[in-house]
Amino acid sequence: MAMEIMARYSLPAADRASSAHSADALRRRGPADRVEVSIVHADGSREAVAISSAAAGIIEDVLDKVAEGEQVTLLAEDAEVSPEDAAAILGISRPLVRRRMDVGILPFRRVGAHRRLRLSDVLELKRREAPVRSTLEELRADTDELIANGL
Repeated sequence: MAMEIMARYSLPAADRASSAHSADALRRRGPADRVEVSIVHADGSREAVAISSAAAGIIEDVLDKVAEGEQVTLLAEDAEVSPEDAAAILGISRPLVRRRMDVGILPFRRVGAHRRLRLSDVLELKRREAPVRSTLEELRADTDELIANGL
């Protein structure tokens, strides 16, 4: 059973430049600025809809990703994911996810013979492990450089 996807977004290449420009405009907004979306109806009438600063930040983040050609998937934070999905989110193998579950680092519940994890728990683990992963990546890069220089 795969994670429940609420929505998946991507843009054709032709729309990416205008999306990047929109994200840049949102990024330049000041604390006192108001964000509005203008809707032009088929009959030519216009309607302006105000968007909160928090919502504008979300839109900015999504526009940044899709402008880079990435696909953005929206999930509910309380969604449950399988160990396979958690492995993809964490960037590790499924056996490593199971090991984290078995030692209690990653809480889960059983649904019949299957394990399910809360997405929020998986994302919290990813946040906690990010500094270690970053340090390991720097160490790998240093090692590769030493090997390349024959040391």
